[in-house]
Amino acid sequence: MTDAVGPAAAEPEEPPRSALRILATRDFGPYFAGNLTSSIGTWFQNLAAAVLVYRLTGSTLLVGVVNFAQFIGAFVLAPWAGSAADRYDRRRLLLVTQVVALVVTGLLAAVTITGHVTAPIVIGAAFLLGFALAFMVPALLSLVPLLVPRRDLEVAVSLNSVTFNLARGIGPVVGAVVIDRYGIGPAFAINAASFLALIAALFVIRPREQAIVVGPRPKLRESIALVREDEVLTALLVVVMAVSTTTDPVNTLTPEFATRILGRADTVAGWLIGAFGGGATLTAVLLTGWLRRRRNGLVGAMVAEGAGIVVFALAPNLLVALLGMAIAGGGFIGAITRSTTRLQNLVADEQLGRVMALWSLAFIGTRPLAALVDGLVADVFGVRVAGVMMALPVLLAAVWVHRLIVRRRADPDAPAGDPGDAPATVTTPEAGAPS
Repeated sequence: MTDAVGPAAAEPEEPPRSALRILATRDFGPYFAGNLTSSIGTWFQNLAAAVLVYRLTGSTLLVGVVNFAQFIGAFVLAPWAGSAADRYDRRRLLLVTQVVALVVTGLLAAVTITGHVTAPIVIGAAFLLGFALAFMVPALLSLVPLLVPRRDLEVAVSLNSVTFNLARGIGPVVGAVVIDRYGIGPAFAINAASFLALIAALFVIRPREQAIVVGPRPKLRESIALVREDEVLTALLVVVMAVSTTTDPVNTLTPEFATRILGRADTVAGWLIGAFGGGATLTAVLLTGWLRRRRNGLVGAMVAEGAGIVVFALAPNLLVALLGMAIAGGGFIGAITRSTTRLQNLVADEQLGRVMALWSLAFIGTRPLAALVDGLVADVFGVRVAGVMMALPVLLAAVWVHRLIVRRRADPDAPAGDPGDAPATVTTPEAGAPS
């Protein structure tokens, strides 16, 4: 049996602060800036790796293999990664992952600039980065609640999502310019340097004391059992899995779509990826409060993501493809923010790392198979078929979640709360149940 060591701070019931005020705080502000810079560099890496492998091989399947290599670590290491975020200092754990990523990407940049890069080397580097990513994601997500008061958590989670999606909007577009003008090697080098920003931020911030879990490491099946006991938690992880699976065309299909469907340069993939990130960022900045007040906001966001991917896949020209990507990005951020915030509010701090490891497994661990299937279908049947097919998971999940919400709201004996509720309930270690 495990014990939690550390404070269980009780936050006063006060209204949440604005996003600007949270960004101005001593701890969340540097974290946001460092994470944004590092994330922008990561999109330089993602675009450069996809374009390079497509140039070297002409195979969308092998582009999918790069994504498979990048995300398989999260699937393999999930039992240890989530536990590590509960059992060790999350800030120090993040420092280790960033240093590892800095070394790997720096070596990849050197090999590329010197002209010795091959597709297997790019895939191998993605594989090593994936192992660092596996430990980074649960620690990164579990760190956010320690940087802000509980009342500000939803705004902070939304801002954290803005970090990744603003990076998705900026990184690929600027990365495409860098690749066009200076080459792929410098794009890899810029990504390597970007890790220094988050490393610097981690040295500056001082999170609240973490509830450290001691004793035997919980097994993955114990974490799964914890979630299976709660129908709402289970549904929220299914949402995360479906939402993530449907985003795969953004990474895997865009190089071939840009060249073979639109007849443009492969770096136009950066503009398509950027449109997805731009739609996500605008939604997070302008519509988070509106979505929070909508009873069916979660289901609506899921439908928007799936519909946007279908529009992209069937687009007759670049403008329509960009519009489809922007719609998909908006739906993605709405669904992932709503589901993730609700999940974090329902789980006690000493269990949060383990549950967020399952979140990581749902969000990242499903991507290896999605990337391979997406790439294979594109090679055999074409990118349009692959894009439409990859929209199905989130659309089918939206139907299932909607039926679940309707059933729970109609049943007077059902426990209070459902996946579509505004994420306002909090589980505390003392209470042990939603209050």
